[in-house]
Amino acid sequence: MTENIPETPSRRPLSLRALHAMAEFLRLEAAGGILLIGAAVLAMIAANSPLEEFYDSFLEMPVQVRVGDLDIAKPALLWINDGLMAIFFLLVALEIKREALTGQLAGRSRLILPLICAGAGVVVPALIFYSLNHADAEAMRGWAVPTATDIAFALGVLALLGSRVPVGMKLLLSTIAVVDDLIAIVIIALFYSHGMSVTALAWAGAALALMWLLNRRGVTALTPYLLLGVFLWVCVLKSGVHATLAGVATGLMIPHVDKGNKINDEVEHSPLEHLEHALHPWVAYAILPVFAFANAGLALGDLSPSSALAAVPLGIALGLVVGKPIGIVGAAVGMRALGWARFPEGMDLRSMIGLGLLCGIGFTMSLFIASLGYRDPVNYDGAVLGVLCASVIAATLGYGWLRMVLPARDRVG
Repeated sequence: MTENIPETPSRRPLSLRALHAMAEFLRLEAAGGILLIGAAVLAMIAANSPLEEFYDSFLEMPVQVRVGDLDIAKPALLWINDGLMAIFFLLVALEIKREALTGQLAGRSRLILPLICAGAGVVVPALIFYSLNHADAEAMRGWAVPTATDIAFALGVLALLGSRVPVGMKLLLSTIAVVDDLIAIVIIALFYSHGMSVTALAWAGAALALMWLLNRRGVTALTPYLLLGVFLWVCVLKSGVHATLAGVATGLMIPHVDKGNKINDEVEHSPLEHLEHALHPWVAYAILPVFAFANAGLALGDLSPSSALAAVPLGIALGLVVGKPIGIVGAAVGMRALGWARFPEGMDLRSMIGLGLLCGIGFTMSLFIASLGYRDPVNYDGAVLGVLCASVIAATLGYGWLRMVLPARDRVG
């Protein structure tokens, strides 16, 4: 019977180049996750200290860019959330495309376990949030907040466990998070766009058509794609569709071919891989920490312990801490029982539970969706409280559980 079970990501052999790319990805994400935690702590200190006025002034500082008739004027917070995060989404799209074409998502046998687990890990938290907030239409705008996993934060926690963590667990966690990000992108596109401008969308469509034509004609230079990407971002910003989706569209248009795309005389890289490697340190060490600093500064003065029990923060916290592991672990156990997939090498049910707990760390994407969903400060602060509480609880439970169930391993080499 076991012969018919599809190969999971950890059992399918990978090329040395793919292994090197994955190792670099995990290293950057883990270190970036630790930096992300530090930025969130600094934001909380700034928002609850004499620095609060300076912190608020920084976020509300007007920034204007004007070129002829084009005028973009936004506070610094929105430049971070609409501008810098577009670069983050560009990187997410590059990772998704690479994984889908030549990585862990290439082929049905590799995709089935993370796809079903990620899908269940979105549906169950959303249902938990709905059960507590369905009577409040405004609160329901945040139904997608507890559906996302923060890969950087989660891998940062795994890094604290050192050599105890099997490679299969890191691969499965990162692959689930990639699929999770893809689902989040679709949710943002479908549910968090408003007041669309047909003219701006038409110009955006023209930019996408040009990028597609460049791709079809085999153009591998990055400059024309990136220039068109900037133009696309401006069009999408003016269209009413959320501007970060321009980053997604641009990333999906960057060409990725395994052979014949030499960046220099010694090393073969596709243009996509070249851009991904260039962006990854900037996103991990600068953009995401800046985003965390700008969005995690929750003022605690008006909050009480009972504030966390309000419907919005409680729905988010339970969705992440309870819903994520129930969905992910339940899906994995069900697929194994049906003979559709194995657990990755080095993992059993106990370690799968630990992985499910870590997937309850929402943070970056959850805070981002909260900023899109809630204009009311009360609901937004409640969402931030729920995300922060859930992320701390999930990280603590996941770390403690895995430290207890994962055997210590001797380092090799």
